[in-house]
Amino acid sequence: MDLQCSTRSVIASFLLAMAATTPTLAQESTLAKIKASGSVTMGVRDSSVPQSYLLADGSSVGFTVDICRRVLSAVQSQLGLSKLDIKYQTVTSQNRIPLVRNGTVDIECGSTTNNLVRQKEVAFSLTTYVEDIRMAVKADSGIHSVRDLANKTVVASTGTTSVQHLRRHERATGMNMTELFAKDHAESFLMLETGRADAWVIDQVILKAAIASSKSPASYAVVGEVFNSEPVAIMFRKDDPEFKRAVDDAIRRMIASGEMKALWSKWFRDPIPPRGIRLGIEPTEAMLKLWASPNDAPMESYSAK
Repeated sequence: MDLQCSTRSVIASFLLAMAATTPTLAQESTLAKIKASGSVTMGVRDSSVPQSYLLADGSSVGFTVDICRRVLSAVQSQLGLSKLDIKYQTVTSQNRIPLVRNGTVDIECGSTTNNLVRQKEVAFSLTTYVEDIRMAVKADSGIHSVRDLANKTVVASTGTTSVQHLRRHERATGMNMTELFAKDHAESFLMLETGRADAWVIDQVILKAAIASSKSPASYAVVGEVFNSEPVAIMFRKDDPEFKRAVDDAIRRMIASGEMKALWSKWFRDPIPPRGIRLGIEPTEAMLKLWASPNDAPMESYSAK
């Protein structure tokens, strides 16, 4: 071996040793990032009524959006910032997790289910909402339960947990159904409205909100068994315990002060923008239990009914 080769070998061995003994730099914490930049990016949805949706002027509104704004106000106070610039990034069911993982979105405030599969990639706050998964159909369709979906076409929004519930029921019953996947909730309802799909499966409140906002609410109905009950939560980057603690503490204070119940009334009982529709949904038993004992249990801990 010549001197040049020997020297390269020594350098290579040194670099390998350094790599083995030098700790990997951790990703900057969300709180540190917010404090350094004086800004935060909130992921929002465009049509998850009443959780997170856009008005005609592009502004973001909704139950989860209001919760996140209050959480971020608490974070601002905790960090001693005189001002916090909130930037809004519209996300979809397909891209919300990648955008949180790569740091584009700091806090996702939509209608995202906390489950064990997603926990491998991201983290979740205390549960903010517990939802039942059901289906919407045309009122005159003759569809009243899951068994009536045999040889029918069912639509679900791409990237939602509704898909796995559909397939589980299909396997259990042995019946055939055609699955369609829409890019978002608005397109899912359009498929139902135009007859391209016989049923749409998603969170019950999203179904009811879409129907109430439609041209002919009496033409649709939410029917059938509950596919599953799911905990909805705020999503953020994994392995960031300080940020999770800040978010969870703010949520606990909102529950204890009664502010969370006031937000429920604002978005689920009172008239909501843009057309002043009323969903008229009272807190369920699951929500009352959640407020009495806040937790971040994943979907797998909720039994299908």
